[in-house]
Amino acid sequence: MTALPMLDGVGFRMFRGRADYPDLARIITASARGEGDDRVETAEALGSAYDHLERCDPEHDLLVAEVDGIPVAYSRVWWDDEADGRVYKLVGFVDPAYGGRGIGAAVLSWNEARLREIAAVHDVSTKLVQAFVGDGNESATALVRDAGYEPVTYMAEMVRPSVGALPDHELPAGLEIRPVREEDIRTIWQADMEAFKDHWGYVEPTEVEYERFRAYPYLDPTLWKIAWDDEGVAGQVKSFIDTAQNEAHGRKRGWTEAISTSRRWRRRGVAKALIVESIRELAARGMTEVALGVHTENPNGAYQLYESLGYDVSRTWTTYRKPL
Repeated sequence: MTALPMLDGVGFRMFRGRADYPDLARIITASARGEGDDRVETAEALGSAYDHLERCDPEHDLLVAEVDGIPVAYSRVWWDDEADGRVYKLVGFVDPAYGGRGIGAAVLSWNEARLREIAAVHDVSTKLVQAFVGDGNESATALVRDAGYEPVTYMAEMVRPSVGALPDHELPAGLEIRPVREEDIRTIWQADMEAFKDHWGYVEPTEVEYERFRAYPYLDPTLWKIAWDDEGVAGQVKSFIDTAQNEAHGRKRGWTEAISTSRRWRRRGVAKALIVESIRELAARGMTEVALGVHTENPNGAYQLYESLGYDVSRTWTTYRKPL
């Protein structure tokens, strides 16, 4: 088992279960605030993900750093099989109030050691290690670059600051939007997974991932706009409202997220029509702005579509990799 880091004034320990969720959520929120990100994590939302982890044993793969017995940072490692090979992934968060003590460097070193330990028993030809870093976090960016990681792709959060002045854009003939029934939800999720098979970083979905999707506390199918044809789901936008973030920042933002179009309907205006309808739905629920996340190198022109609909980049992230 990978030895715990040693650092003056800082203690390290492994995950202690659900009792850690409030502290981990607090650390994520503080870390985000320090890099100009308005993410607000909650124990409930974090638990909906961490109660359904795959290829990660939190008792051995989640490290917590403490100062005077108070959790101030944590990291987690796991692995996925992607088109590029087996990718060993790490993520870490440090409360900026405790920055400058070497915690980030100690955590990164432990993460890599733990991933090498995991990978040692894997018989695969390609092994890569990956870090995902907010570009507003200058210290983390410098840390991974100094450790030999190279940028490979980019993500952005985009915000449309108004729900007004929407273009009139109808669905193509042959499609209709229907209210979502409980018995439709798995079919909708499966169609979304299928639509992303040709995207960078795709990982084959599992039943556990479906359970994680269903457990998300902001899941609200009454907000979704799903287009159907005679073959099934043609396109979708699964909007949600992050009430914790809205309350913390005193705003009314909805998220037009999980946007996908089946291959048989791509480049025919389906996504644009569904986004417009989604914004109208969110406006009817009292939202005054909308946002989404996007892979800026999306092969189907998603970034350009969102720009054309009035979304502007508010912050960015970079994915870094190196051989393990």
